[in-house]
Amino acid sequence: MIDLIVFSVATNKYALDIANIKRIIQAEALTTIPNKHPFIDGMMSHEDKVIKVLSFRKLIGLISYDEELEVLFKKLKGAHGAWVDALKIAVNTKSEFTKTTNPHMCELGKWIDAFTSYDDSIAAIFNNLVENHKQLHHKGQDILDLSQINELEAKRMLDVDINNIYSKTMGALDTFTVQLDSVANSLQKLIIYENGDKVFAIKVDEIYDIAHIQENQIMQSSDDDEGTEFLELEGVLDLKGTLINVIKTVKIPQ
Repeated sequence: MIDLIVFSVATNKYALDIANIKRIIQAEALTTIPNKHPFIDGMMSHEDKVIKVLSFRKLIGLISYDEELEVLFKKLKGAHGAWVDALKIAVNTKSEFTKTTNPHMCELGKWIDAFTSYDDSIAAIFNNLVENHKQLHHKGQDILDLSQINELEAKRMLDVDINNIYSKTMGALDTFTVQLDSVANSLQKLIIYENGDKVFAIKVDEIYDIAHIQENQIMQSSDDDEGTEFLELEGVLDLKGTLINVIKTVKIPQ
């Protein structure tokens, strides 16, 4: 029987033997290393030692978490601009509004519901975003209802209230974008990993599960999936219908 820590990076799932893991902590701001290897995000102090931090995303060829968030926020801003335009068209032309007025059902709402941060400053920005986003959708529904009995007032609210709340909502998203490093750190985890006499941190998106398995449950993977110079895979584990890449060892680039 072996115990594995299962973590996620984007849509991928990986597992590390818990015997090689010293601790799991929240990601934090790092000190930059001049001329560092592309896979290294920086260095940090841990238990009176300075250790390097390896980005697992970069190790497997993905963009960094903050870059992914920047792309996501641009997409969410565009989607809400289209939402406001569609609302104005529906009211001005008396046509059906086909987008959602439920703040939990749009893409931004679903991202908000899944968001968790332990950083107080990020939480304050987030709470501001949540409130304004909720008001935007609720005000949209109020305007749609009002347009049936008072079209003039509904159009006034469109021009004044909706534009104002929309600006505040997008402003909160812009503030997130400015602080992408802090936002990313508030979401990611660091696995303090030991490989022989090397101790370093591996930055991952999320800790997914702890798996207690028999070694014979690990299936051999294809030759194309054996890993890279710094990542050696042992095989694949089917964990309750989810395929997990089991890692044999991780090496830190010099």
